[in-house]
Amino acid sequence: MDSRTEPVEPEPDSRSARPPLVRELLLVVGLFLVYKFGRQLANGHTAEAFRNAGEVWHAERAVHLPGEGAVQGVLLHSDTLVHLANTYYATVHFPATLALLVFLYLRRPRHYVWTRRVLAVLTAAALVLHLGFPLAPPRMLAAAHLVDTAQVFGPSVYAAKPATDTMANQFAAMPSLHFGWALMVAIALIVATTSRLRWLWLLHPLLTLLVIVGTANHYWLDTIVATALLGLALAVIRMPVTVGGPAALRRHLLPAPAATTAPAAIPAHGTPAPAPWRPAAAFRTPPDSLSASDVLERMPIRIPLHVSATPGSTSAATAPQLVPAGAPR
Repeated sequence: MDSRTEPVEPEPDSRSARPPLVRELLLVVGLFLVYKFGRQLANGHTAEAFRNAGEVWHAERAVHLPGEGAVQGVLLHSDTLVHLANTYYATVHFPATLALLVFLYLRRPRHYVWTRRVLAVLTAAALVLHLGFPLAPPRMLAAAHLVDTAQVFGPSVYAAKPATDTMANQFAAMPSLHFGWALMVAIALIVATTSRLRWLWLLHPLLTLLVIVGTANHYWLDTIVATALLGLALAVIRMPVTVGGPAALRRHLLPAPAATTAPAAIPAHGTPAPAPWRPAAAFRTPPDSLSASDVLERMPIRIPLHVSATPGSTSAATAPQLVPAGAPR
């Protein structure tokens, strides 16, 4: 079993398809700064964020979603486990997405452009929701009775008080870009690689889901909305033809059809075309393996000769006679 991560197929003219490196670096950094600045615009809506948090919490209970505390209860059984969850939340989100973009830029340039556009659309849609629907995370909601695991066990990427946090907007829980980006990382790598183990990339968004819920940084609905937004982005941003598109996904999901023999061509009048000539079975033996008597024995005609017993006379041949199949020779 080949577990290497390799492109589906060689990409034609990859050098011309690869965008200029400096332009891409400036573009990605610029998009990131716009996103960070946009999140800061949502700061200061504390009352609205807590009111929305209460509505989300009651909505989850109304549709009978499991409580976020069920996942956190598992983490709290071990200090090591909860510390690993906090570390995963703090250190994997951005590096994993950046590693994906670097890999695709070097190995699948056209696929890189598609993935970058999908991530940009997803992030822009998330920013609109962050501004229009500020939401306090469940670790701040008293009704949730959850522990702020990052503050208690560490490490934490947020300030202890949201009002003093100048690096991040803690009221931007809806939707969860932690989960949305992780899911896109898995989708991009599954489509862009051929390894039979590529489906294991789905463990990344699954683990991210358990981490962001277990550490009380996001509600279940945050991940559901992120998934819906990613689906819309994938529907709007079409996959390049060179990447494979729907055909590539069918190759990944469906087995190749069994080879079949092409039927004989049928002319317009409906009569099948005659089959090509094939030698009879008796003549399929290589000539080198036949003796002279074997050749004469396999001939379909016989030339009878009349030999005169008179000295000096010549033999006379009669007309060739067909020998019926199975007749004695």
